[in-house]
Parts: sequence; structure tokens; C-alpha cells
Amino acid sequence: MEKVPMTAEGYKALDEELKRLKTVERPAVIAAIAEARSHGDLSENAEYHAAKERQGWIEGQIAEIEDKMARAQVIDVSKLSGEQVKFGATVSLIDEDTEEEARYQIVGEHEADVKAGRVSVTSPIARAIIGKETGDVVEVNTPGGVKAYEITKVEWV
Repeated sequence: MEKVPMTAEGYKALDEELKRLKTVERPAVIAAIAEARSHGDLSENAEYHAAKERQGWIEGQIAEIEDKMARAQVIDVSKLSGEQVKFGATVSLIDEDTEEEARYQIVGEHEADVKAGRVSVTSPIARAIIGKETGDVVEVNTPGGVKAYEITKVEWV
């Protein structure tokens, strides 16, 4: 079973989502199925079929989250340090062409949210900067072509 790197915050978010699915969503869909069953003939009961479909989706989500949590290699970023970029680091970059600044934290795949400043450890930018240090210039293959970034800061927050 392949371990999946994940921040402590990411693990906590998964755990909260799992609890919500099990304690709120699952009971609600079970109640909806029971309600739909009470209407009689199930063969033409759209409410019943919709509720069963929703139940299947919820159970799939639960199984997927449980799998991710079982394979999680939780990394406490607050205990990491150093100048070298690695998983969990928050890195400030400057685009060499546009002088635009960007700040990203390198996180696990399911935690990634570029708008929130979190990029997947498997993303092109993360792969390019891992192992580098402040002052290094990296080239990143993007869909729009090769871009050069200078690493201006490595933080552990």
C-alpha cells in the first residue's frame, strides 16, 4: 500500500469530512430512502431511486476518504525546518518574466488548492522547486511554456 504524504491540517480536514458524511449525510439519506419507500411502488418511485443514488455516492465518498486516511503519511509541518524546499514548505517565488510574486505551500494531492496557495507535491511547480533553496532559479514546464521563477523565501508555517 503506497503511503500518501499529507499535512496534519489535511488529515484533520479529511477526518472532519468523514465524520460529517457518517453522522449527517448517511442518516439523512437513510431517512430519505425510508420516506420514499413508504410511498409504495419502488419501480416508478423517482424519490427512492434518487435517494439510493445519493446513498451510493455517499458510501463511495466514505470509502475513498477512509482509504486516503489509511494510506496517509501525516507530516507535521511545524516540526520541519531548513532552507531547502521539501514537502510542507511555504515558498515565495518571483516570476522572472513578469516580476509577479507568488506564495505556495507544498501539500498532498488531495489538499491542493491553487487559489488558496496550496500546490500538490506532484505538480510541475512543486517538482521543480523541491530540493532547491532561497536564491535558486528554477524552470517550470507549464501548459503555456517554460517559466522561470526565483525562490525568494522558504518558510515552515
